[in-house]
Amino acid sequence: MTNRQEEAIWAVGLMSGTSMDGVDAAMIRTDGHTVFEAGPTQSISYEPDFAQQFKRWLGKKNAPDAVVDHFTRLNAEAVDAVVRKSSVPVSDIGVVGFHGQTLFHDAPNGITVQIGNGQLLADLTGIDVVTDFRTNDVKSGGEGAPFAPLYHQALATDLTLPVMVLNLGGVANVSYVGTDILLAFDTGPASALIDDWVQLKGGGLFDEGGKIAARGTVDQTALAGLMDNPYFNKPAPKSLDRNDFSMTPIKSLSIEDGAATLTEFTVQTIARALDHCPTVPNRWLVTGGGRKNKTMMEGIANAVGAAVEPVEAVGWNGDELEAEAFAFLAVRSLKGLPLSLPTTTGVPMPTTGGRLFQIRRDRQAG
Repeated sequence: MTNRQEEAIWAVGLMSGTSMDGVDAAMIRTDGHTVFEAGPTQSISYEPDFAQQFKRWLGKKNAPDAVVDHFTRLNAEAVDAVVRKSSVPVSDIGVVGFHGQTLFHDAPNGITVQIGNGQLLADLTGIDVVTDFRTNDVKSGGEGAPFAPLYHQALATDLTLPVMVLNLGGVANVSYVGTDILLAFDTGPASALIDDWVQLKGGGLFDEGGKIAARGTVDQTALAGLMDNPYFNKPAPKSLDRNDFSMTPIKSLSIEDGAATLTEFTVQTIARALDHCPTVPNRWLVTGGGRKNKTMMEGIANAVGAAVEPVEAVGWNGDELEAEAFAFLAVRSLKGLPLSLPTTTGVPMPTTGGRLFQIRRDRQAG
């Protein structure tokens, strides 16, 4: 353990999720196996005009350089904010894990697109940057997602296993952490469809606390239409793109009934995750913004018949867990350690990944 602590470095992780509403940054000290210390975190929300412009490129295979560079500069601001909050000098931070923004994900055809200018971020922050985490996995035959399970496993070493870590982001995914197996996959939509529906109906940016859904009634016909998708019968591991599901079955519903139906859709697809698990988990630990949706959380607890708690119940940071994960994965990338496994993405063998962008030493010297 002492040797591993000596090998640990400070790393900053960055995550911009499928909700496309901002950037999360977090610092941890790790050797790529164990997390020894957590540092400060920071979230930066996009200005509404940029968020609207940014979402136009969702589903595309690229975005204009001006958009990519502006997005990268926002990530640099998040890194700078985290470093300022900490007592760690920039020179002592070994790497930034820059996930970038996923615009397009088509694993069956070997394509996954995350945008972000790694060299620009290294130049702006003065810290080496690892980015492009998913491409090698997809090119090797993996699903390219989810990518946080190895971090969940590292955090769960002190817990009674098995546990299920559920991420309620735009898409929902689970990490089943057992004593001798790590299994992960996307279960279905989480907040993305609900957010889109509420925005479409003029109800705000999202269903805060699940209050809109709580006032509605689930339309069983529409729910059956949503559930009628071959994805749910596919074996795990498996992954989704944000746009793989449509709101068409609920288009005639009120905002309340539509939100209720989409929330129940998320609940039922998460419950079906148990079909793929070797044993029933002792507890469910929930990260991501959806853990603040009371209606969704209560529905999941009823559907899975187990304790469903925010990850804060075990001392984890649910707002920044994915950002921390990419700090962890960046260190693993530097060390040539696998970022994905056959049981997490379906890749044929444990697979390394990431591209390193180093700071320009002439600038550092100046």
